[in-house]
Amino acid sequence: MEVALVPTATAMKRTFHTKGWGGRFACPKANLFFIAAAHTAQAAQWCSPTSLTATKDGAQIYIACATSNQLQIYDTASSRISRTIALPAPASGVALSLKEDQLYVTIPSTKSTVRIIEASSGRPVATIPTAHTTLAPVLSPDGKTLYVVNRFNDEVAVIDLAARKQTTRIPMVREPADAALTPDGKHLIVANALPAGRADKPPIAAEVTIVDTQSLTASAHIVLPNGSTSLRAVRISPDGRHAVVTHSLSRYYLPSTQIERGWIQTNAITLIDVAQSQRLATVLLDEVDRGAANPWGVAWSVDGSTLLVTQAGTHEVSAINFPDLLAKLPDSDPSGDLSFLAGIRRRIPLQGNGPRAIVTTAAHTYVASYFSDTLESIDRSAVASMAARLSPQQVPDQIRKGERLFNDGAISFQGWLSCNSCHSPDARVDALNWDLLNDGIGNPKNAKSLLLAHRTPPAMWHGIRETAEIAVRAGIRNILFTQRPEDDATAIDVFLKSLKPLPSPHLVDGKLSPAAQRGRRIFNDTKVACARCHPAGLYTDLKSYDVGTCGKTDESAQFDTPTLIETWRTGPYLHDGSAATMRDVVTTSNLGDKHGATSHLKPNEIDDLIAYLLSL
Repeated sequence: MEVALVPTATAMKRTFHTKGWGGRFACPKANLFFIAAAHTAQAAQWCSPTSLTATKDGAQIYIACATSNQLQIYDTASSRISRTIALPAPASGVALSLKEDQLYVTIPSTKSTVRIIEASSGRPVATIPTAHTTLAPVLSPDGKTLYVVNRFNDEVAVIDLAARKQTTRIPMVREPADAALTPDGKHLIVANALPAGRADKPPIAAEVTIVDTQSLTASAHIVLPNGSTSLRAVRISPDGRHAVVTHSLSRYYLPSTQIERGWIQTNAITLIDVAQSQRLATVLLDEVDRGAANPWGVAWSVDGSTLLVTQAGTHEVSAINFPDLLAKLPDSDPSGDLSFLAGIRRRIPLQGNGPRAIVTTAAHTYVASYFSDTLESIDRSAVASMAARLSPQQVPDQIRKGERLFNDGAISFQGWLSCNSCHSPDARVDALNWDLLNDGIGNPKNAKSLLLAHRTPPAMWHGIRETAEIAVRAGIRNILFTQRPEDDATAIDVFLKSLKPLPSPHLVDGKLSPAAQRGRRIFNDTKVACARCHPAGLYTDLKSYDVGTCGKTDESAQFDTPTLIETWRTGPYLHDGSAATMRDVVTTSNLGDKHGATSHLKPNEIDDLIAYLLSL
């Protein structure tokens, strides 16, 4: 197979060729968690930068592209994309070897791989199989070990680079999204994206896991403040003393009567004392009348004096004086203080849309914006300027526009939140209950995945909205607290309709396991009657029932029958999030057999039924 380094319109006209990369490479449309929309002919033209890494001298920036099969290289001296390395599929992350002669590129899918590529020529050197949706490659200080996260297997994988294979898998909490290694290589800090457990009993918060790289075990679990979810990135200070993780700090326990002053949602970073393995503080990035929606990437200046955070929803970078931040911490609790960063932080506006990845060199900070395909540089005076466009300027189609709007906090009142603040970038769940007022006040409901929402009316747990289209417009009006042109709502509809289910990590080579096959028979058994309300296809009959889960604050005992597709990633379950696991759904939360006659099933039959449900 030929591997071409294909220049962009602004690149040097060079093309390299090599042979020896044998085999066929598949990239199913729905296999990348960060590609929310299905690929279209136009979507393939977008690069969607998702990860950056720089050479030690800052001469080159490597850019992993999430929606095009390429790795781009930006030359800082000439200020242009110098070349592009073709990949077999879109990439999620990139790391450099110690000698900077090789690249480690994560290619996510249901059967992800790490591609080892010769940096000078783009020649593929090796392919290492991993697992479901591999991200965040991190190299050990001795260059012998590569750590990656397998997001939907809930694990960190340890790769022996000499043997070129995974040697160890370390269980994480839920959907590890990013990882960073201390300078001495002794501890790997892992950000778990979502809370685990039930959503009706606080505290409900995601965790940071610290891995001891000697024993290859989790040595500590740091629970973030109540309402912490959507963890995006974690980085460690140059001196190794502190880690910072970006996340949302949701006020899910308050009714959504207003948006001002962070009433619904705030946006935060949490500082971790690495030596003590404990949370030092959680700091809000918002201001009193100006939100900082969807904090994403994080980096330190080379000397450690400035902490930089991308705000993907408001298209900015926050540059924080880190010594001053540490000096302020002993005097107050910043977790509820919207003025805490006053005087020690600059908000730097960007030209691009959706800044996510960020990396620093001695001279500049580079920020890549996902939706505008732009790379911008920030100099020491905190001024941002356009460094490069990663694809020709183009008009987005309705899917791309809808995805951008779904992730755009700037369209909400004062920039406090975006649709992805409660539904993830690809419109799934945040694992929290929300009191959205569409069925009264004081009766929170678990956030539902929006996958198939337009095909499974009505919307909302009580079916308050007749269609998902109506729900989208109500959300813009009553949650974002804004008015938008009808075309914006239509574009969001088109984006949501384009979503495709991800294959379950519980499948074996894409097929049901023997246990799941037995579970399918139980599911379809007329005595158990699961299929009566969840018939194959959409796995919902689109009707509402009293399934015995009505709470004291619920206005009706009738709840919409949800689809069972992707139940493996949508917990906690039931309208109030009271079932932490699918086992809870069919056992302790199924009193009276009101959602499936499961009480007579033997333990092994329960196991088989769960195996099937988690395979859908």
